[in-house]
Amino acid sequence: MASPVDRFRELLRIPTVSHADESEIDWEAFDAFQETLERLYPAVHASLEREVVDGHSLLFRWRGADAGDPLVLMAHIDVVPVVESEWDTAPFAAEIAGEGAEAAIHARGAIDDKGSLVAILEAVEQLAIEGFAPARDVYLAFGHNEETAGGGAQAIVDVLRGRGIRPALVLDEGGAVVEGVIPGVTVPTAMVGVAERGVMTLLLTAREGGGHASTPPAVPATARLARAIDRLHRHPFPTRLAPPVRAMLSTIAPHAPQPLRSLFRSLAVTGPLVATAFARLGPEMNAIVRTTAVATELSGAPGENVLATTAKASINIRLLTGDTVSGAAERVRRVVGDPEVEIEVRHGSDPSPVSPWQGDAWRRLATAVASSLGEDVVTTPYLQLGASDSRWFTAISEHVYRFTPFHLTRAERDALHSHNERIRVDVWLRGIGFYRALLAAS
Repeated sequence: MASPVDRFRELLRIPTVSHADESEIDWEAFDAFQETLERLYPAVHASLEREVVDGHSLLFRWRGADAGDPLVLMAHIDVVPVVESEWDTAPFAAEIAGEGAEAAIHARGAIDDKGSLVAILEAVEQLAIEGFAPARDVYLAFGHNEETAGGGAQAIVDVLRGRGIRPALVLDEGGAVVEGVIPGVTVPTAMVGVAERGVMTLLLTAREGGGHASTPPAVPATARLARAIDRLHRHPFPTRLAPPVRAMLSTIAPHAPQPLRSLFRSLAVTGPLVATAFARLGPEMNAIVRTTAVATELSGAPGENVLATTAKASINIRLLTGDTVSGAAERVRRVVGDPEVEIEVRHGSDPSPVSPWQGDAWRRLATAVASSLGEDVVTTPYLQLGASDSRWFTAISEHVYRFTPFHLTRAERDALHSHNERIRVDVWLRGIGFYRALLAAS
């Protein structure tokens, strides 16, 4: 009989890779994934109602004694592309390397996000076999294009909204159980995202008449564009502590050594100092205390001896809670300070609303963490740095949280969207227990 790990590895081997250009997607892989779920999780498909939304996203309903105030557990089916030559193992082989507590499954999607998706299904399958019936409705919402457009999750929200459904708790991927992320704090912390930053892309364009590279003008388009990018780099957005970050530091203050404990307990006074210090402690800490902006895509002339008639740069901006798309665009225009550089908002969404870190929904999460992942784990609010499908659910619920119930090292977190993505077997199995505990309390 197949074990949970066997089922996990089989699903990891299905290359459900999403692309921004959907013509490049192998939809047969997504069809195979759905068919494999039906075979591997018969109790789920017997006990829950399933519907396909937006072509390849899945929405399951587990009817409870009460249809009101349902729980929604989210994950996404798709994974990002791979550069196979960069991997130590085949990225879709789902091989297990290491022994004992260090045994780990290496595969694209091991953490992001089939780790959560399969752990949810394992928990539901086990409970369904045991005859468990939830007190309130439970929905499983699995989007198929989170890594690109997020249209599947949006379509699911439209379905639920049309039926008048207002979830009492929505849980998607997000922070993990970590250690040493906050300076001076060594206790394991469950970082539960209560909000996520907004995301936008600006297109900077500089133009010139063109011509041969042997006779460049005083300020060619490429130099004008480079100057604009350099100004953005030298004048970053200001630092500050957004409410979720203040809550995080207040929560972990009792576990921090002096003088950090006093600093974290007196943020009304020390907040500016703490924000400035955090910005110097590496990319992750910098990203929680300021809106970030970075040039990503660059384009210029079509040949090495040709002047660029148009030089372009994409600027990816992640908005801190409290900032807006319009405000960030206006600041970039001021910093660039060059009317010859066109600045266009290609797309953008403001930061998500902030979910409360008090009340029934929060207590349910904290209780599930303590009972399944360890009573020594401190559950704390957290500002999610990346975007997730959960942002669409804020339209129908005030209690949207982002937490992946796995104890991850820094190296494991760094492998997300990179080569050698992996998760330790024991860590993944404990995650199933978290979902079981959360479902049992629904």
